[in-house]
This record gives sequence, structure tokens and C-alpha cells, in this order.
Amino acid sequence: MTQHFTHQAGWSLQHTYTALPEIFYSHIQPNKVSSPDYVLVNDRLAEELGLNPEGLRSDENLNRLAGNVASEQAIAQAYAGHQFGYFNMLGDGRALLLGEQKKPNGQIVDIQLKGSGRTPYSRGGDGRAALGPMLREYIISEAMHGLGILTTRSLAVVATGEPVYRETVKQGAVLTRVAASHLRVGTFQFAAKWGGKEALQSLSDYAIERHYAELKSEENPYFAFLMAVIKRQAALIAKWQHVGFIHGVMNTDNMTISGETIDYGPCAFMDTYNPATVFSSIDRDGRYAYYNQPHIGGWNLARFAESLIPLLHEDQDEAIKLAQQAIEQYSGFYQENWLSGMRSKLGLFNEEQEDLALANRLLELMEQHRADYTNTFRALTLEENTGLESDEGFNEWLQQWNARLDRQEQSLSDVQNLMKSANPSVIPRNHLVEEALEAAESGDLSKVEKLLEVVTNPYEYRVEEPAFCRPGDPDRGYQTYCGT
Repeated sequence: MTQHFTHQAGWSLQHTYTALPEIFYSHIQPNKVSSPDYVLVNDRLAEELGLNPEGLRSDENLNRLAGNVASEQAIAQAYAGHQFGYFNMLGDGRALLLGEQKKPNGQIVDIQLKGSGRTPYSRGGDGRAALGPMLREYIISEAMHGLGILTTRSLAVVATGEPVYRETVKQGAVLTRVAASHLRVGTFQFAAKWGGKEALQSLSDYAIERHYAELKSEENPYFAFLMAVIKRQAALIAKWQHVGFIHGVMNTDNMTISGETIDYGPCAFMDTYNPATVFSSIDRDGRYAYYNQPHIGGWNLARFAESLIPLLHEDQDEAIKLAQQAIEQYSGFYQENWLSGMRSKLGLFNEEQEDLALANRLLELMEQHRADYTNTFRALTLEENTGLESDEGFNEWLQQWNARLDRQEQSLSDVQNLMKSANPSVIPRNHLVEEALEAAESGDLSKVEKLLEVVTNPYEYRVEEPAFCRPGDPDRGYQTYCGT
């Protein structure tokens, strides 16, 4: 079903998800707010969606994106998930899926409101969100897009004009999130536990049609589907590691089937290189620490494989073997993606057996000297001082790296161009994000807007960037919070 609204904006939403069994969603009535107002609108993304940025700012559309008006087809999705290793029934506790928009290039994407009020899955929460965390997701998700990492996007942030009560009173806000879909590993866990084989198959067929249509003709499309998701997630997590991104809460409900990064809660980018880095205030045991992200990715995918067992083969023993066969390949896919990316970060065009040791040795030296992750690779790219030159071991590494570069046919200019394409000059530094959010909460959006301008173009190496390259105080003990 397609429903047209706000013609000035250019919306033409369809609702394919509601063709699935009703166990997967609940229809939601609007949770109205008193005086909504736009805070940010992503004009570039609007145009990519086939929307008119001017029409998007109309009063009618403002009420849509504040959650004051919703079609009869608007839903909250049900799912489950392992949260810090413990399985729970979950769902969109503060989100509303308005529908799916068809982009001019033919791609179908979800349009979801985050912070739009209570749903049947709110579990005692108020379903609302505060302005700071919604702006934070806007900044980080758009920065991730600029880094070339698959991610949900942020179309708009709307202030609700109402308070949100957390540890203190906050300003309320709603984020409009754009995603390839909101299908999660946890959606399949939910189907396997509470939906039965028929519902699981319907969900799987829907996911294949939407994200992996080329697999429909495979002899075993569900096994091919499992393998495709594993490959996408291995590639995604490797890219996180390349830029020092720490998701913070890699629960199975926060892992998408599409391979996009989703749910920017207690996430942050590392300054000082330390593999044990954890930012999240709730991750006391380091389950989702930087070094552990690849392992947790495999753990989550094992739960996905378990969910698909009823579809993999009629014989359960054979189905389990297929699931194990698929999961055993994850680490190889991840390592291949990680090493390929590290070669690019070091300007290496071809492959040599010693490349893994070369990359790991640099990381060991960076950890030993508490070097800034992004700035070290930036300095290598620009042939500047890294701050490690006083270490004899680093100078030995430099000699090995230069000898490795000399064994290539490519010129030094080619090497630098490759490194510039793989090493961002800027990331959304934690202290800069916090400064921008503090100013925004006081009514000054200029720092948010400038930060967005810089971090959404991280490979440009612009003259004015040094102010955005300085790390924060390493002794501050930076922490992030879920923002719920």
C-alpha cells in the first residue's frame, strides 16, 4: 500500500513491512507534542530521498516529523535480542516507522521517528528522547557516512517543546532516521522463538527480497542469505576498527541484516590508541571494548545462524552443520577485510606475507606510547612527525615500511593518494562533540553546524582542519551514555 502525504515535501511512502504476519509489529497512534520546531534538516539527504528541502520545512511536515500526525499504517516493530549476553523480548520502545520511501535511484529505505513516544514495547519507558542524544546521533551517523561506512542516516531533528526527565530535566526531541531497513539479528531471534517456522520464513523471504534479491535463485537461498549477512558484517566491523570507532552496545538487536551501523547510543571514536578502550557507562566488564568488537560480531552472527536453523535444512543435524560451516568463515572474512584496509592505510597496493606483522607492529608501538590513533595515520600520510620518532623501535619500523613501499611499482604520489583515501584527517572528537551539544542545548547551533561541515568531509585534508584534529584531555575519563 502506498500513501501520499505532504506533497510539497515529495513523500510517497509505502508500507511493505505490514504484509508480514502481525506478530512482527503494532500499529501506533500519534503521541502528540505541544510545540514542535525544527532544529536541523539534512538538505543533502532530503534530495537523495527525492524530497524537496523547502517543502520538508512546512508546518504540515513538521508535525509529521514530530510524531503529531501518523498514517494508519505507521507501526512499531517487534524484535528480541541479547543485551550484554542476556536474551530479552524487545521492540521499538520509542520509535515509529512511518513507512518506506523509494529514492530516485530505486532503493527502498525506512523512514523512522526516534523519540516519538510510547509504544507497546516501551517496557515502562516514556518513549521520548532528549535533544543532546538526538543531535549526537545526527552528528555521528553523518560522520560515519562521510567516512564511507555503511550506516543509518539522519534526516532531521525536531524539538518537541516539552521536557524529558532523566537524571536532570532535558529538552525533548525527535530524530528522523533513514535506514536501508530496521531488520535486525534480534528480529530473527524474535521470529524463531515466538513466530514459528512459517513466520520465520516470511521474514527471511522479505529480507532476501529487500536486501539480497540476487540470492532468490540459489539452491539454498537461506544458507546464501546467512553467508551474505556474515560477509557484510565482517566488512562493516573491519571498517569500524580502521577508524577507531567504538559502537558501545553491540547487542544483537543493534546488528542489522543490511550491514548498516545502527543505534548510536554510547558510541565514540578513540583518541589515544588503546585496544581495551570502553566509553559506555554501562559496559563495566568491557564486553564491547574496541578490541572485542570483531569477536562480538561473530558471537552475534552465531545467534543469527541459530535463528535460521529451521530454514537451512529439513534435517536438524544437517542444518546445524550448515550454520556452523557459515559461522566458521566469519573470522577469515573479517581478517581479510581488516588487513586489506590496513594495507590501504599504509599505502600498500599489493600483498606481501609480512604485511600483517608490519601493521600489528605499528599498532603495538602506538599503544606503548599512547599515540593518537587518527593523528598517527594522518602524520604518516602527510609525511609529518608522528611523535614516535624518539623510539628506536619506531624508527626500525619506518625503515621496514619504507622498504616495503620501495618494492611497489606505484609512485610516492600514488601512495599518498591511497593513504588519504583511507586515513581520515578528522573524526568527531569526543570533546568537540560535547562542546557542540552543550552550545546547542543553550540555543547556539553554530558549533554543531561547523562540526558537521568538517566531519562529513573527513578525507579532504583542508587547511583549517588542525583545530579539529587536536585530541581531548586523555586523563578526563570520557564516558558515554545510552541517552534513553
